[in-house]
Amino acid sequence: MEYDVIVIGGGIVGLSTAHQLLTKRPNMNLLLLEKEDGIARHQTGNNSGVIHSGLYYKPGSLKAINCINGYNMLLDFCDKEGIEYELCGKVVVATDEFQRPLLENLYKRGLENGLTQISKISIDELKEIEPHVNGIDAIKVPYTGIIDYKAVAARYAEKVEQNGGELKLGAKVLSIKNEGTECIVESTKGSFKTKLVVNCAGLYSDKVARKTSDDINLKIIPFRGEYYKLKPEKEYLVKHLIYPVPDPNFPFLGVHFTRMMEGGIEAGPNAVLAFRREGYKKSQIHLGELMESLLWPGFQKVAAKYWKTGFGELYRSFSKTAFTKALQKLIPEIQKEDLIDGGAGVRAQACDRSGGLLDDFAIYESDQAINVCNAPSPAATSSLAIGDTVSNLALKRFE
Repeated sequence: MEYDVIVIGGGIVGLSTAHQLLTKRPNMNLLLLEKEDGIARHQTGNNSGVIHSGLYYKPGSLKAINCINGYNMLLDFCDKEGIEYELCGKVVVATDEFQRPLLENLYKRGLENGLTQISKISIDELKEIEPHVNGIDAIKVPYTGIIDYKAVAARYAEKVEQNGGELKLGAKVLSIKNEGTECIVESTKGSFKTKLVVNCAGLYSDKVARKTSDDINLKIIPFRGEYYKLKPEKEYLVKHLIYPVPDPNFPFLGVHFTRMMEGGIEAGPNAVLAFRREGYKKSQIHLGELMESLLWPGFQKVAAKYWKTGFGELYRSFSKTAFTKALQKLIPEIQKEDLIDGGAGVRAQACDRSGGLLDDFAIYESDQAINVCNAPSPAATSSLAIGDTVSNLALKRFE
């Protein structure tokens, strides 16, 4: 079988990229390969369902540009397709004096990113919005919303098939070999020839990328984020979305409270090293993948530098009391017995050899491949913008 483009990965980024390619070039012969027997089974299907505003990201970065563009594209797509969402807004709350300048920097960054409707609010105004929150300073972000990204991904998949694309499930990629100006992609569902491979494999994007190029000098380190849910009788404590001021050293946002589209309130996540790439539970261990993470020089440098923070996250993972204490910084009324076990997601966080946790999306091109190698949050919000960016890179190859 011969194709113009083979997209690897049936998460929201792979599906969006395929959708954008077929929208721009309807006659393209496109195949999407997904190793699971359904789409959106990993990062897409296990995230918190937040529509991010673009507040946190460095102005001019791929995250900032794609999040803000993707936000508008996503809302427009959902309006046209009748996909439900809610722009409920959020507050970012400082609970300690040392967080005041960090919150001020966050506010300025939001304004630089074009979020003109964000505002500093007084403690009285905070109490009007979220009466149970403890804080000494806060900003209000009306852009933020909630959505079911599995529903969005399913609609992208429908569009791909409507426009002539082919989705092949249960097709794990085994090898990619260059053959002149084309590639042979061998999978568990057969071999396919293509002019271009587009790798959107998420948690395995680095492994797929290495099948296309020797110049991929990063490793995906899987970080599990674990959630609790508030008991139904305690859901009144949270009206919107409530976030702490994030630690600027890490690409994680800290434990927070999130309303969900299907109802209920999530509390979390933490960020702990997963013992396998798709390790959603503490008991899920893959020794080979764990050793790959532990032996990666970049991860060793991160661990040596931030071991105290890492230990604190791990401690919270095993101690509900410690997790509750972190949540009480924002809502002091929360008690351990108010929390019931929730789900977990795994973030595909790229780490370079020198010890940097990549804080931006990373896209690498080689002769016959485009590799999306770092697309964690806010990739779901940004999915149409990332798909637009990657599809434009791909279409240049066919000019």
